[in-house]
Amino acid sequence: MKQISIIIPAYNEEKFIADCLKSVYNQDYPKDKMEVIVVDGHSTDKTAEIVRREFPEVILLENPDKIVPISMNMGIKKAKGDYIVRLDAHAEYPFDYLSRLINAIQLYKADNVGALFKTLPADEKNKSISIAKAMSCKFGMGNSAHRVGITECKEVDTVPYGCFPRNLFDRIGYFDEELIRNQDDEFNARIIKNGGKIYLLPDLEIEYYARDSIKKVSKMFFQYGLFKPLVNKKIGKPTSFRQFMPPAFVLGLLLGFFFCLLWPWFNYLYLFGISLYILLDIAASIKEAKSFQEFLYLLVIFPVIHFSYGWGYLRGILKILFKCSFAAEINR
Repeated sequence: MKQISIIIPAYNEEKFIADCLKSVYNQDYPKDKMEVIVVDGHSTDKTAEIVRREFPEVILLENPDKIVPISMNMGIKKAKGDYIVRLDAHAEYPFDYLSRLINAIQLYKADNVGALFKTLPADEKNKSISIAKAMSCKFGMGNSAHRVGITECKEVDTVPYGCFPRNLFDRIGYFDEELIRNQDDEFNARIIKNGGKIYLLPDLEIEYYARDSIKKVSKMFFQYGLFKPLVNKKIGKPTSFRQFMPPAFVLGLLLGFFFCLLWPWFNYLYLFGISLYILLDIAASIKEAKSFQEFLYLLVIFPVIHFSYGWGYLRGILKILFKCSFAAEINR
C-alpha cells in the first residue's frame, strides 16, 4: 500500500473538526500508511485545542495568513506521502473514501480523482435544510457534476478537494496563493492544461455540511464569483460555460433597467425576462420543498446564490480591468 498524506485546512471549525477527523481515522486504509496534517489558520475558537487534545497523532501546523492555498502548500511541503489527499474540515468521509481514491487514481492513471458532494444541512432548521437543497439541485448549481450527481465515472474539469500524486506538484507547481476562493478550479485547470486527467467517481459521496445562514451563503458565492475571472485570466481561458450564466443574469437586470429608462417599449421585454425567472424560481422551489416554510426559503435562496455569484463575477472583471488588488477581499 502507498503512503498517503491527508491535508486539512481549517479555520474556526470547532463544530466539525472532531467528526471530520474521526471519519478519517475510521478509514479502512492502513493507519501506518497515513499521515494527517491539519493546517489551522489561527482559529479564534477551539479548533486547534480540539485537535491537540483529541488527536495528538495529527501534525498540527499554524498558518497566520488564514488563506486555504497557503495552508495547502504548507501541508504539501511538510507531507511525506506518495499521494496527497486534500480534505475539508466541514465534511465527513465514508470509511472506504481513501482506499477508493487511491485505487481509482492508479486505475485511471489520473492526476486527480474526487467524489460527489452529499450536501447536508448544518442543523435541523428549515432555513438550513433549504440551503442544503438549493446547493444540491440543477436550478441552484447548474450542471456542476459533483453537486448534482452523475451515474458513471467520467472525466471532468474539476472535483471537490481531490487526491493527487505527490510528484504532480513538482511538475506543475503548487496552489496559487493569490486565490482565496477557486484555487481548486485553477489548479485543476492547470492539470488539464498540462495534459493531465481528472475523474469524478459516481458512487462515492462526501457528507458536506452547508452554511447555516443565507448571509454566509451569499458571501461564499460572491467570493466564488469574484475570483473566477482571475482564475480565467491565469489559465488563459474560461474553465466552463456554466460560470457565465449568473453574471449574464445580473448584467441583464442592470442593463435592462437602464434600457427601460431610454426606451419605454423595452419595459415589456424586461418584465417578461424577470417574470420568466420568477416562474422558474417558483417551479424549482415547489419541486425541492417539503413544506411551505422550505418553499419560502428556497424562493429567496436561489436568487441570492445567482445574484451573489453574478455580482461577484462582474466585480472580479472590473478589478482586473482597473488593475485593483484582490487582497482586500481576504477578511470580508
